[in-house]
Amino acid sequence: MRGLAPHDTPMSLLHEARDLAPALTALRHTLHREPELGLDLPLTQAKILAALDGLGLEIRTGTALSSVTAVLRGGRPGPAVLLRGDMDALPVQEDTGLPYASVLDGRMHACGHDLHVTGLVGAARLLAAHREELAGDVVLMFQPGEEGQGGAQIMIDEGVLDAAGERVVAAYALHVISTGAPTGFAATRPGPMLAASDAVEVTVRGRGGHGSSPHSAADPVPAMCAMVTALQTAVTREIDVFDPAVVTVGRIEAGTAANVIPETARFAATVRTFSDASHARVRAAFERTVHGVAAAHGVTADIDYVEQYPPTVNDADEAAFALETARQVLGADHVFEAPKPMAGAEDFSFVLRNVPGAFVGLGACPPGTDPATAPMNHSPQAVYDDDALPHAAALLAGLALRRLGSPLAPEAGSPLTASTAE
Repeated sequence: MRGLAPHDTPMSLLHEARDLAPALTALRHTLHREPELGLDLPLTQAKILAALDGLGLEIRTGTALSSVTAVLRGGRPGPAVLLRGDMDALPVQEDTGLPYASVLDGRMHACGHDLHVTGLVGAARLLAAHREELAGDVVLMFQPGEEGQGGAQIMIDEGVLDAAGERVVAAYALHVISTGAPTGFAATRPGPMLAASDAVEVTVRGRGGHGSSPHSAADPVPAMCAMVTALQTAVTREIDVFDPAVVTVGRIEAGTAANVIPETARFAATVRTFSDASHARVRAAFERTVHGVAAAHGVTADIDYVEQYPPTVNDADEAAFALETARQVLGADHVFEAPKPMAGAEDFSFVLRNVPGAFVGLGACPPGTDPATAPMNHSPQAVYDDDALPHAAALLAGLALRRLGSPLAPEAGSPLTASTAE
């Protein structure tokens, strides 16, 4: 692992970030009130540009999406690192009762991206205050379209990884979690952190007829039902249990009346895998199973298989670096190595396919709420603790500072000291 450069005045980033908490909270509430969907987020983009004004950054906006790319130049020459914050919301009707709840019907920051944006703005302010300590540059990636539109890849195509003038050497992102961990607890792991995500639509085509005479028709409904159960068996029989996969059928559609055999039946599924090898095997098994069952039932099937996001895979060295940095910034008792990946998906995976880096989870469960039963991300009742904002800002800034050669003072109460850092 990389060593740390000597430094005369180590600092507590979390203490500094807490001084920013009122301004960060106000920004987060403003973002939360006006959530936007997809790739076109003009209101969010304008708020980000206003929040970054005066920090001395080199800023450009996207062409195919409402992105913001800002480059913070360090005081000394060196490589560039990237910090990502995603901007988009979800098509969810908010049901939290918060005073700053969404004012736009059917839209909500149910996944906490408003905290990601605000945390990255906070990191920009911390880094601007310490720019002379940076031996290199920091690329701040404010990204639309994470929730299914692949905005990260579009930003990569528009040059975000080379925005500082050369390819970034490392990239980091975090994701707040409304359940499972109290505010300020961070976790990551080497290797797969999140799953690949595919979306599949299957149309089973038969021959319609009267429900009293199924022998005169080709009924797609039992064929569809057999496909759903056969897919579950295929996963358990063909996929290595230590390289798992999940196939979940979330929607089925068929028919108009109890006594009518329909012409077609449809179902939709999500497929989650954690490696390229498992991904390839699951897709092949899915297609073979569906077509085989269709043939056995005397019907046909059309498969629309869309590969959405690859797995989010942390570089082993960068994951260890992120864990050590989090211990120094947040306190050793607030950081742990995740024992296993999560089956959610993230398009930060596209960034990590191009450069080494790490994706970190950060607890944001409000005080007084049981993390084991709190509404989870994407729920209409999901609530995130504003106190996670200084934690997010400090952790992101700490990753950049430490990766570019500046040591950190540990958070008060941590047994770590700057001299014990790697």
